[in-house]
Amino acid sequence: MEDGDWVLVRKPAEKDFWNPTSMDLADTSKPLKVTFSGPAKHWTDAIPIGNGRLGAMVWGGIASETLQLNEDTLWTGVPGDYTNPEAPAALAEVRKLVDNGDYAEATKAAVKLSDHPSDVYQLLGDIKLEFDESHVKYTEGTYSRELDLETATARVKYSVGDVEFAREHFASNPGQVIVTKISASKPGSLSFTVSLDSKLHHHSQANRQNQIILQGSCPGKRIQPKVGLNENPKGIQFTAVLDLQVSQGGVIHNIDDKKLKVEGSDWAVLLLVASSSFDGPFTMPSDSKKDPTSETLNALKSIKTLSYSDLYAHHLDDYQNLFHRVSLQLSKSSKSNLGDGSLEMKEVKSSTKNSHFSKSNDGAVSTAERVKSFQTDEDPSFVELLFQYGRYLLISSSRPGTQVSNLQGIWNKDIEPAWDCAPHLNINLQMNYWPSLPCNLKECQEPLFDFISSLAINGSKTAKVNYETSGWVAHQVTDIWAKTSPDRGEAVWALWPMGGAWLCTHLWEHFTYTMDKDFLKNKAYPLLEGCTSFLLDWLIEGPGGYLETNPSTSPEHMFVAPDGKPASVSYSSTMDIAIIREVFSEIVSAAEVLGRKDDALIGKVREAQAKLPPTKIARDGSIMEWAVDFQDPEVHHRHVSHLFGLFPGHMITVEKTPDLCKAVDFTLFKRGEEGPGWSTTWKTALWARLHNSEHAYRMVKHLISLVDPTHEADFEGGLYSNLFTAHPPFQIDANFG
Repeated sequence: MEDGDWVLVRKPAEKDFWNPTSMDLADTSKPLKVTFSGPAKHWTDAIPIGNGRLGAMVWGGIASETLQLNEDTLWTGVPGDYTNPEAPAALAEVRKLVDNGDYAEATKAAVKLSDHPSDVYQLLGDIKLEFDESHVKYTEGTYSRELDLETATARVKYSVGDVEFAREHFASNPGQVIVTKISASKPGSLSFTVSLDSKLHHHSQANRQNQIILQGSCPGKRIQPKVGLNENPKGIQFTAVLDLQVSQGGVIHNIDDKKLKVEGSDWAVLLLVASSSFDGPFTMPSDSKKDPTSETLNALKSIKTLSYSDLYAHHLDDYQNLFHRVSLQLSKSSKSNLGDGSLEMKEVKSSTKNSHFSKSNDGAVSTAERVKSFQTDEDPSFVELLFQYGRYLLISSSRPGTQVSNLQGIWNKDIEPAWDCAPHLNINLQMNYWPSLPCNLKECQEPLFDFISSLAINGSKTAKVNYETSGWVAHQVTDIWAKTSPDRGEAVWALWPMGGAWLCTHLWEHFTYTMDKDFLKNKAYPLLEGCTSFLLDWLIEGPGGYLETNPSTSPEHMFVAPDGKPASVSYSSTMDIAIIREVFSEIVSAAEVLGRKDDALIGKVREAQAKLPPTKIARDGSIMEWAVDFQDPEVHHRHVSHLFGLFPGHMITVEKTPDLCKAVDFTLFKRGEEGPGWSTTWKTALWARLHNSEHAYRMVKHLISLVDPTHEADFEGGLYSNLFTAHPPFQIDANFG
């Protein structure tokens, strides 16, 4: 970037990519495995596996085992109307109050701009396995459970007497199936019962083809708090089929058409396929032509002819093509001039080729123990593991054609999950996709672009009706139906029309990494154009000749108005202007690449750029969060929205704006280190952009703290034993951050 504009470089030739010759260096690191000393006691002890669309949590129980299942299109609700014809009058009222400096009243009046809440992500069901009673008396010390990131495989092993039992689980993207293989070291000694269940409205039946078919439906409306039952439209329908195969000599019994019982087998393979009637965000489930039962049975038919080893080989080929593109090796620095004790990055290698290597399993220490000991041993290989686990989770929760990775990726055990599992657009959804480009997983970002396209369709209606503007808008929370109107409730979180604009920065970033001109022309530019049209109409001429946003909030943060009253609504929050400045810079650069720099829209953008207010420094030397230097009642607030210009924005840099960087440094110091996981990783990224390795590393250390799921409320941020990151409760964004 030169003076705020982008400089183009040629697309790198394939031969210019680093090509790994060997992975010898990595042999000094520990295996990329998440290990456990026993079965899961809590959901956050279970192992997540996923193929982008289907997910499972593997508990690793001995006498009884549970695989909790998810399918990413299972949501409550139906397509909604995201417009409010009464909003323009409310908007005019709020703007007048802001102009008069009556911020507390403006905050109250802004609730009239709020809408209904998002819909809610649901769950699919559970595979339940019951083994015979001898398993209760398994041999102490023989149990092991692990997730191998190299192969995206969960494994459980233990011995009963002289028989070793082993289970392998993986979620195949090419096969669109969750596969489980259970085997015994002694022929004929495997016996168990399997069933399929769900917390949702469902019917489950075992048939004579050694299958259990579960058919169910999601509520057509989210559960309303303390409201009597009212009309409930038809929701998304779904089907899951569990197919069971056993070795020669093994017998399968059908028990009451509910369960299947295996006796005297050497091994068993379970295939779980599932699909839903969801046919895009604009089709009512009642109008959907998709039949999930026939789709699921057809999907099963296409893979049933494949052997277990074929299914596994296809899975490995697909997964490792993505996972093996990046290796990371860190070492503790021995240099005296790095006296801060920070880790020195030795190797980050990124490649479009695959590299295969295997390591022995030392298996001695559980990953939870490694988290606990990190504050003292600062094991660099643990940071490598956490880095690669984030890549694993993105590959497992977001693939071309799937839904976006939501607040918990794809993994959810609840009918009413925290924050509805809904994608939040004021940091969380964006952070989910931060690793996609620098960690060489650009394909995993495709669902985000599909989703932005859907938001643009609904968002153009919201913009036109609610705000009487052109273009499209999205607010702070959304769902599978591409909700674009404000959330319910207080303005402090609900009134934030910058969600779509922030998402649009991912479009340009994708182009700068890939130099894919077709993508820029056909996908990115039309979306950027619509977003820019909204922003130009949303900006209004202020008294000092500057353009301003009114009303404006800084996500989820209040201030003390000059009259001493708490408020959240004012004008031109620093984040608003930073996001707008970023989008304007990007569309101007995109127009130059596409030969459209003389378009009327670009002329308007250039005029507006000159009138955007500058980033201001407060009396105490920090970056001002609002246009006025209001008193901040919560200086350690979790959001660092006013630092967007440094990261993920590009307008504040150490080289070009040293004074602003000094102010950012003080702002971070003032904000403090406490906060949920995503706040910790955002601060890590900000310190890194300031080239401050000591503080960036302090934030990494801050994240690596073991959360006790029975006393979650005592923690801020941290990691669970399965390395899921905590808000708390679990939120996946910090794993990606």
